[in-house]
Amino acid sequence: MTTVLIADDQPLQRMGVRMLLEGTPGLTPVGEAGHGAEAVRMAAELRPDVVLMDIRMPGMDGIEATRRINAAGGRTRVLIVTTFDLDEYAYEGLRAGASGFLLKDARPEELVAGIHAVATGDAVVAPRLTRRLLDAYTHQVLAPADTSPAEDPRLRTLTDREREVLLAIGQGWTNTEIAERLVLTESTVKKHVGRVLAKIGARDRIQAVITAYDTGLVRAKP
Repeated sequence: MTTVLIADDQPLQRMGVRMLLEGTPGLTPVGEAGHGAEAVRMAAELRPDVVLMDIRMPGMDGIEATRRINAAGGRTRVLIVTTFDLDEYAYEGLRAGASGFLLKDARPEELVAGIHAVATGDAVVAPRLTRRLLDAYTHQVLAPADTSPAEDPRLRTLTDREREVLLAIGQGWTNTEIAERLVLTESTVKKHVGRVLAKIGARDRIQAVITAYDTGLVRAKP
């Protein structure tokens, strides 16, 4: 059973999501928070598998709440739910440690699939979409790299092959595309991806993409 905390300042939005979760086998809502500070407190108390986090809430916003939940070091993962797919605040949320984001007008089955994906350690946003959106907003939310890729400590432990895989992830390639272009089996690619995530301290593929940009391994399009 996957437990979910709903954090949104709109009561009707929370009610709709709660009804969806209650009617979905394998998912159960464990609480509702109306603002960021309450979400942080309830996440610590209830230890849900997933927090559905709104961005714009009174007081502490969803970005800061996400940052604090992740800083606590628990197993809870955050799925940001935003109203606009090119909202720079959503990217700040990803930088704060969220495992992905969905739109509030997503179909019920998309939200359910997103919750399951995040709960199992996957990223919600598809690699291609991640690349497109990061290209559009990276200049707003990603600071320019001050060191070359070779000098960044997060990359020093990577083998040449693992560096190639991280570069491919940052460029938005799927595992299938990586396998084809690097002439590897897909199972081998999955192993490389797992090692890369562990070595750079990324929780999921989205965080790996951000690391690739942060370190200068991948450069945003001008």
